[in-house]
Amino acid sequence: IMIKRICLFAFFVFNFIFLPAQTLVVKSASDNKPVENVALYNKSKTISIYTNSKGMVSLDRFNPGDSIFFQHPSFEKVVYTRQMLQDFGLIVNLKRKIWMLDEFVISASKWEQNIHEIPNKIKILRNHDISFNNPQTAADLLAGSNEVFIQKSQLGGGSPMIRGFATNSILLVVDGVRMNNAIYRSGNLQNVISLDPHIIQNTEVIFGPGSVVYGSDALGGVMDFHTKRALLSTGEKNNFSLNTFARYSSVNKENTGHLDFNLGSEKWASLTSISFSKYDDLKMGTRKNPDYQRYEYVKRINNIDSVFKNPSPNIQKFSGYRQINLMQKIRFRPNEHLDMNYSFHLSRLSDVPRYDRLIQYKDDHLKYAEWYYGPQKWTMHSIKTRYNNPNVVFDALQFTVAYQVYEESRHDRKIGETEIRHRTENVNAFTLNLDMDKKINEKQGFYYGFEFVFNNVNSTAENENILTGVILPEATRYPDGDNKYRTAAFYYSYKNNFSDFFTLNTGIRLNYIDLNSTLVDNSFYNFPFYKISLTTMALNGSAGLVFRPNEKWQVNLNASSGFRAPNIDDVAKIFDSEPGCVIVPNNDLDPEYAYNIDLGLIREFSDKFHFELTGFYTFLRNAMVRRDFIFNGQDSIMYDGQLSKVQAVVNASSATLYGLNMNLNAKIQKYFSFKTNLNYTFGQDIEDIPLRHVAPFFGSTHLVYENKHLQIDF
Repeated sequence: IMIKRICLFAFFVFNFIFLPAQTLVVKSASDNKPVENVALYNKSKTISIYTNSKGMVSLDRFNPGDSIFFQHPSFEKVVYTRQMLQDFGLIVNLKRKIWMLDEFVISASKWEQNIHEIPNKIKILRNHDISFNNPQTAADLLAGSNEVFIQKSQLGGGSPMIRGFATNSILLVVDGVRMNNAIYRSGNLQNVISLDPHIIQNTEVIFGPGSVVYGSDALGGVMDFHTKRALLSTGEKNNFSLNTFARYSSVNKENTGHLDFNLGSEKWASLTSISFSKYDDLKMGTRKNPDYQRYEYVKRINNIDSVFKNPSPNIQKFSGYRQINLMQKIRFRPNEHLDMNYSFHLSRLSDVPRYDRLIQYKDDHLKYAEWYYGPQKWTMHSIKTRYNNPNVVFDALQFTVAYQVYEESRHDRKIGETEIRHRTENVNAFTLNLDMDKKINEKQGFYYGFEFVFNNVNSTAENENILTGVILPEATRYPDGDNKYRTAAFYYSYKNNFSDFFTLNTGIRLNYIDLNSTLVDNSFYNFPFYKISLTTMALNGSAGLVFRPNEKWQVNLNASSGFRAPNIDDVAKIFDSEPGCVIVPNNDLDPEYAYNIDLGLIREFSDKFHFELTGFYTFLRNAMVRRDFIFNGQDSIMYDGQLSKVQAVVNASSATLYGLNMNLNAKIQKYFSFKTNLNYTFGQDIEDIPLRHVAPFFGSTHLVYENKHLQIDF
């Protein structure tokens, strides 16, 4: 008997010492990709480990009789015995959650926070959903949320609208850096399509003012895009991954190719990405306004503008364009306290025809032979340094410095004319952000930081004779001298989980804004000034309360204010907003403010039913709007060869907006789920005139089938 016991003991020792460790792989059941940061723990929670970037984890720490729990915020929790895992071939497939209440978000404070503790309405677009929706552009990515409305004037466009605000009244943020610059206008903007949707890891959309953390322009909301990170190695071997795809779409004959690859060691990592897309003419649907059809088009033959009938009016002739996106990230983490990331983004669009101008008529004839946006160019360099080492001043510090170069241009020529007008704007933008968080105790903490923004705008214009090549000066869109825009700000926010049921969030921000523009050539308009300057301050804040009576209920109440400071586009622009109307500069402007209150209800019934309802009311004060204006004693001036009514941007209005958002998710069977989303917004100014950026009632309803290897969305 003693010999048998010794042999049995030796057998177990041999297996423990000499046999290879049991390594488990955790994958997503929907796409078979490895899942990182899955927590594995035993029933008593005395043992806990996490999967690495390849979804791999060793089971050596667990005892043979342990039940092992698998938990991740994005997937349903499961529990298996060691024997069951052996039967699975040491591969576990996790099923993705339909909804996630225990998720962490970054956008609310620039630091990770549990969404249970945040009073704001936030929509999260996850990498899995983005990949499944397969958007052509970043604007289409936002449209996939079914809560952000997208306006498109042409195929190469996409202007987001949130709660009745749009363009320069909502904020675009990429990897913690604001994209909004000094020439963001009140008209529709297409800048969001400069982003590559195929490299977005996730996107968080804050609804309502977000100015305490993000500053100017965050009136209607904030769209916070997070691109993929360069991943370090978690073991002895280097971390290498490759992702590529190609796509064809019939509606606009799209051809897209994408490639990204990651190489990471213990301290260094590199991520490289490239995407290229080519779009042909867009085909319209059969249900549309007939005024938008393309009945005829212009081609120049033998130096003569000739008009041709379009054999297929539903084809938007000459609407196609091309786009290329590059991204390079380099990461260095020398120790557990310091993490440094360099990011390079480059986006180039070809000429993008402006469809609404190409179908514009005058006296029953097409007005323009050419009207197109020149190549939209965006480049960004940023360095983000994160330092974690708790002290009396902060627990963690994040320092971000970024430099962006942006170029846009407009080119138009009327039919029968030989001169084409070129107008080009170049923006150099520098931003500096210092963000810190400090935990007071287990229940209280605060976040604070500083921001500095500097923009320099260069505006040029010329008239080119397409027959002779002669180039003559032309009036610029903005003053042709120096155009400088500066802001500086300090913010502070405080969070207190003063019980298991209540969380309080408060914050305040102080902002300083300064801009100036100079005119060099004043011959086109004979303005009675040569310099435009403006200096102003803005103060805003927020206070929110989260009530959690139990695990199935959450009630959010949030009051906040946001602001938008006048920029170069508001103060100094000269352009034709519409035929017979010209906008002139006005430096007598103050920031516009939005005062908002949100009430949100979240209800979860077991693990099969999830319901959200959010209502909001917003009062807009000091709204900057275009109004008739007296310029140099005149209400009309000659512009572009036409007597045009004078208008200017003034603080002349207030407005009210209110609305509802409803989300319902239900798991109706093992493989089937149902989800629906509805959005209603109403807005009008003090004169009962509807606001231009209020979206119509919209929403979506989906029936989703998902098993281990297949997902279908009806």
